[in-house]
Amino acid sequence: MEHPEGTLTLHATAVAVAGRAALIRGAPGAGKSGLALQLIAMGGALVSDDSTLIWRDNERLLVDAPGTIRGRIEARGIGILNAPAAGPQPVALLIDMDAPAPPRLPEAQTETYLGLSVPLVHGSAAAHFPAAIYLYMMNGRFA
Repeated sequence: MEHPEGTLTLHATAVAVAGRAALIRGAPGAGKSGLALQLIAMGGALVSDDSTLIWRDNERLLVDAPGTIRGRIEARGIGILNAPAAGPQPVALLIDMDAPAPPRLPEAQTETYLGLSVPLVHGSAAAHFPAAIYLYMMNGRFA
């Protein structure tokens, strides 16, 4: 697939849930692929692992995998696994795995990419975090 001019490459992973992407960013070893594997196990689909293309399409951001890694995800201690590729997806949520742990009930936050605002949550080591992200992607956040 040809990606439009202005496409950026991010050190991030993306997983589609309900036709929308959660964009997971963080330093190497921060848990991007681990969270992605958990979301995929819950019914999500891999968009891209570790290197993600992002571009603006009118009033939405789209993400996709570079062709060389489409359908591939790293599982530490196991290796590179094959996974069905979701293809381009609109971004619905940004997850920052490097940010400090959030308070129990954090205020809603956003971050801007290519001039568009995206909801932002901070990563967490809590066992329920992947399930909470999955529910967020399926049903949104209250307040």
